[in-house]
Amino acid sequence: MTTLTLLTKISENSQLNQVRKAVETLLSGLEVEIKILGSVADGWVQIAFSGEDEGIATNYVIQEVGLCPNSFENVEEFSTIKGYIQKIGKNELTVDVGIFQPEIVYATVPLRHLQDELVDGRKIAASKIAELFGFCEGVPVNVKVNGLKWNDRLIDVKLSSGQIMKYMVWRESLLDRLIVLGPSLLEVEATIEQGRIDRDVINVEPLGLFEHSLTCKLGTDAAGLIPKIGRKLKNARFAVFNPKTLRDLLSV
Repeated sequence: MTTLTLLTKISENSQLNQVRKAVETLLSGLEVEIKILGSVADGWVQIAFSGEDEGIATNYVIQEVGLCPNSFENVEEFSTIKGYIQKIGKNELTVDVGIFQPEIVYATVPLRHLQDELVDGRKIAASKIAELFGFCEGVPVNVKVNGLKWNDRLIDVKLSSGQIMKYMVWRESLLDRLIVLGPSLLEVEATIEQGRIDRDVINVEPLGLFEHSLTCKLGTDAAGLIPKIGRKLKNARFAVFNPKTLRDLLSV
């Protein structure tokens, strides 16, 4: 039996069933038994495989979903890894990158990196940058490891080039985006269809298994969709990316 910790987090145990369905769909056709073991640390999902195609299934999950580093020793300097925003501090962004053995270690994006990468080097507060880019606890981000301080167990990171490019594309599109955290893709799509919100939403971009970006039509205010979607998805959390506010700020 092979036990893996997926690069996917849950916020409540009811989401484990959705993880099972997603993994079963991913591995359909393989001779493998899938067992969801639960979650560890701050919600990282653990699963186990057994069966004739156990090795193939493991490699496929590593490629398509990714695995947590688990320990500090498994993190390589200058590598790019996926994490989830844990906290927005005064001088840094704290990111959970899946290190929890023997203890939890978070990565940090210093404020100066956020300022240089996202707002043209302007001395804007971390809280304001978070507001502009829809940063909140649970939002997935890809980061590049700048440095490892082994004695202090510290990981210095910055947003990856791919992550920065995504935000730049969002900014230049002039379209609001509503970040929805918690529900599955099927739940989000069903809510959009049933609530006739498809008149306001161009597409749904999965950021993770339970994290999605809704691209609004030109002129649609993302914040205005929260009450409509929130009525159906009562446990969902929301954040807004507003390119007009960002562009206006940077043009001053």
